[in-house]
Amino acid sequence: MSTQDDDLEDSSAPLIEHLAELRNRLIHSVVAFIIGMVICFTVATPIFNFLTAPLCQVLAERGQDCDLIFISPQEGFFVAIKVSLLGGFILAFPYIANQMWRFVAPGLYRSEKGAFLPFLVASPFMFFLGAAFAFYVVTPLAYDFFLGFQQFGGEGEAVPEGSPQNAAPLSVVFQGSAQEYLNLTIKFIVAFGMCFQLPVLLTLMGKAGLVSAPGLRSVRKYAVVGILLLAALVTPPDVITQIILFVVVYGLYEVSIQLVQRVEKKREAELREQGLWFDEDDGEIMPDDDEPDAEFDPEAGKGSDTDADTDAGKGKD
Repeated sequence: MSTQDDDLEDSSAPLIEHLAELRNRLIHSVVAFIIGMVICFTVATPIFNFLTAPLCQVLAERGQDCDLIFISPQEGFFVAIKVSLLGGFILAFPYIANQMWRFVAPGLYRSEKGAFLPFLVASPFMFFLGAAFAFYVVTPLAYDFFLGFQQFGGEGEAVPEGSPQNAAPLSVVFQGSAQEYLNLTIKFIVAFGMCFQLPVLLTLMGKAGLVSAPGLRSVRKYAVVGILLLAALVTPPDVITQIILFVVVYGLYEVSIQLVQRVEKKREAELREQGLWFDEDDGEIMPDDDEPDAEFDPEAGKGSDTDADTDAGKGKD
């Protein structure tokens, strides 16, 4: 009780103090993000070269050079800015998450802190897992599909400049914009990173009692339709990428059902130990084993015994 009272006293600060603390946390988070962005801006070229690895791998397999172009004078600057934004957020995220935790933690009980902290750790882990899956698996497959629509000249190579028009078929080869490539790659990374948050989100909602495993199973068909729409919206219009995203997200949905079911079983076990488990079959709260039985009422049944004696006496008469 003393620890809970201390937590309540710590969280009883006036609203103005809470707003002031929130402002300070946000300022620290923005400063950390700007610092990370500046650091990444100084090394934007190596980061961009790393992000072009999937495209260069596909082009190398086709015997083509990995060349991207700028179609406007300012495009190189905006590419560096976008790389800095992505890298700065990744670098600053641990500090930002720590600021969020330090703002929320004083208002939580010890048990609530222990329940919420694993989700705070699992969320960035699942995001990076989804981003890695998108970068190393999905992106190469998508670019291999897109580049398969190129048209090459007579012997499988691009028609050189200055050759006669009727010497070979029309050659249409890839000369990609650096900014367009970066936009598409970041879209893949962010989309899969956010989709991999599904188990974390549903498990947290299950722990809060907002969703249940039977409820998730009952809306499975609606979830399939929603995931198909999500795959069509966040991925380019190619069937391969959409199928991969659908399979992955639906698999995460099934995993989420199992995680929510584990949370429910753990909650049921804790309530049974406390004698507070509500049994739906009997429609009543199951009492604890240590609870005393109902007291015997000495007045109960007196009427029936008296009537029986009276009837017996009447028979004798």
